[in-house]
Amino acid sequence: MNLVRAEVERLSARRFVQLMVVLLAFAFAVTAATTLAGSHKPSADEMNSARAQAVEARQGMEVAHQQCLARQNGTLPQSDMDQYFPQDCSEIDPIRQDRLPIAADFLPGVFSFANQALPLLYFLIAFLVLFGFLVGASYIGADLNSGGVVNLLLWRPRRLTVLATKLGTLLGMVLVLALIASVAYLATFWVIGQTAGLPGRLSGEFWRSLGAVHLRGVVLVLLASALGFAIATLGRHTSAALGAAAAYLVVWELGGRLILEIIDARRPDRFMLSSHIGAWLTGEAKFWDTCPGNSGTGYCDGSYSLTWGPALVVLLVLTGGLIAASFAVFRRRDLI
Repeated sequence: MNLVRAEVERLSARRFVQLMVVLLAFAFAVTAATTLAGSHKPSADEMNSARAQAVEARQGMEVAHQQCLARQNGTLPQSDMDQYFPQDCSEIDPIRQDRLPIAADFLPGVFSFANQALPLLYFLIAFLVLFGFLVGASYIGADLNSGGVVNLLLWRPRRLTVLATKLGTLLGMVLVLALIASVAYLATFWVIGQTAGLPGRLSGEFWRSLGAVHLRGVVLVLLASALGFAIATLGRHTSAALGAAAAYLVVWELGGRLILEIIDARRPDRFMLSSHIGAWLTGEAKFWDTCPGNSGTGYCDGSYSLTWGPALVVLLVLTGGLIAASFAVFRRRDLI
């Protein structure tokens, strides 16, 4: 009996998994149809007007930067003193900006693949994370609750081998589905950009940035799948994973955040799992906090950031710890 092949067939045959795949395809189809219906190929007049507005916007940014420097030097005319400028003029320096205004920014109703690919990819990752967590929880939870694991152990009486095979099968199939879905999803919107919108500036830097986000997203999907699997194994039921997720969101992400704000805790976002997820997915997440002892006078920068490295460590430690606990409990627990 090939244990891996048997687990692949069992996972593929589950109605819940098939339903989630259908919902995934339906969500993609609705998103693509909505985008296609709301976009059109811009005319020459629209493109000329958009280019002119982009040039004007870039010139406005340069003027604002020069006025900020003039204020620092004390040469700004009195008539312009009522304008707001940041303490550090480099914040509005056009050369230091991540991106400058382009024509696509001034074309309402026109889909631009270069501008919208990243938000669309975030949507895909969010759906796949939910998909992986639910499928991982239901896959092992249903078998433990129905006695399917006990029947399987009659054929292969090695608990840890069976559980590891289930986890490996889950992660492998989720990985394959995530890669196929990602290629089909992005290719669909690339075609929409080519035929009913604008492709935008698809430079090498764009594809590298998109690929990096996609890679981090796939890792996050696999971690979510393993997390759902581990919690359901500990609780012996799918609902254990769902209850744990709901309890965490309500008790800590909402209630805990409120308590931390009441006691005026320093940098409360670093204690939230959602902050580390955002930092890992985007590469760096920036937050703002009040300055200690700040009376409202003088300049104070209360910003701080979480980077992807420490965020990944937190996610790996959490997921790895729960997986190790689930294997330890499964090894000794009475399954009947």
